[in-house]
Amino acid sequence: MSENYHLDTLAIHAGQEPDPTTGAVMTPIYQTSTYVQSAPAQHKGYEYSRTDNPTRTALQECMAAIEGGQFALAFASGLAAIDTVLRLLNPGDHVVVGDDVYGGTYRLFEKVHARYGIRFTWVDLTDLDAVKAAFKPETKLLWLETPTNPMMKLADIAALKAVTPSGVRVVVDNTFASPAIQQPLKLGADIVMHSTTKYLGGHSDVVGGMLVMNDESLYQELKFLQNAVGAVPGPMDCFLTLRGIKTLGLRIERHSQNALAIARMLEDHPRVERVLYPGLESHPQYELAKKQMRYPGGMISIILASDEAARRMVSRTKLFALAESLGGVESLIEHPYSMTHASTADSDIAVPPGLVRLSVGIEHVDDLMADVRQALESLA
Repeated sequence: MSENYHLDTLAIHAGQEPDPTTGAVMTPIYQTSTYVQSAPAQHKGYEYSRTDNPTRTALQECMAAIEGGQFALAFASGLAAIDTVLRLLNPGDHVVVGDDVYGGTYRLFEKVHARYGIRFTWVDLTDLDAVKAAFKPETKLLWLETPTNPMMKLADIAALKAVTPSGVRVVVDNTFASPAIQQPLKLGADIVMHSTTKYLGGHSDVVGGMLVMNDESLYQELKFLQNAVGAVPGPMDCFLTLRGIKTLGLRIERHSQNALAIARMLEDHPRVERVLYPGLESHPQYELAKKQMRYPGGMISIILASDEAARRMVSRTKLFALAESLGGVESLIEHPYSMTHASTADSDIAVPPGLVRLSVGIEHVDDLMADVRQALESLA
């Protein structure tokens, strides 16, 4: 589909032509595991649904379009997508990683792939000199999140690409932002990764992952791994994700409006020690956020006085559901130290025990603000 269309149009139409047989407007759910062949190895483009499925093809084409890429590959989860990228490496290879990442990413890197001879260096990506010093001759990947989970730090994608040695691929986890906020490929990234469970699906009803890229040879390597390893989504998962993507632009706008209002309120609240949100002028990278992001997003982190205060607050909200995950239409709240980032608790990148993470939904902002206020006031 033409790249001249805006994201909101691509989200609804890219990869989703009406079904040629029936005229169905919505992409059919091709709930099949295999396909009839006219002769041995002669088929209509599909032979087995681990390898390819028409519903998955539609999702992949849509994702490539909205990320401004040429190719996309769908996976059963975000971690399955990350794992597939790591399978490009060999024992002895080295990865430079941002020092604030999703706990599952840390666990996969240090508890799984490190066992097979892959080495990781964790570095503050806001310090370009530290990043340059972390590269080694055996470095193959620079892995970053922006905004980071859960400390909401930003990575300057273009600046990091500029200091990355030739032959080292830059991989950006774009889950917190989504393509509606930023398109890392256009800033120099080689691979964009998503947990499509979050903002892309948007309704907390499906788990999935995605990789998007422009390099065809890299795409072929990763597609081989997608098929060989087999961590692919089913057609119903793909259909649900496609359905969610259709409203991505509208949802992200509302998520961001609500989150900015709540962040400003929290910044003035006496029980909150610090608010971490790219849309606030107090954020240390506020200027980068304005340059790199279309919206400040729906994620807020706050720091309270203690672990106890954080645990009490997240247990007292009524509209904000205490649950892991993020990016759904409903608001969620969690305590990363004991929940999503428990795997980092004994590491050098452990998150503060007093940290609370809010995934601000699209409910009425006045109701959400009242809920946060009453939860904080209950700490008295």
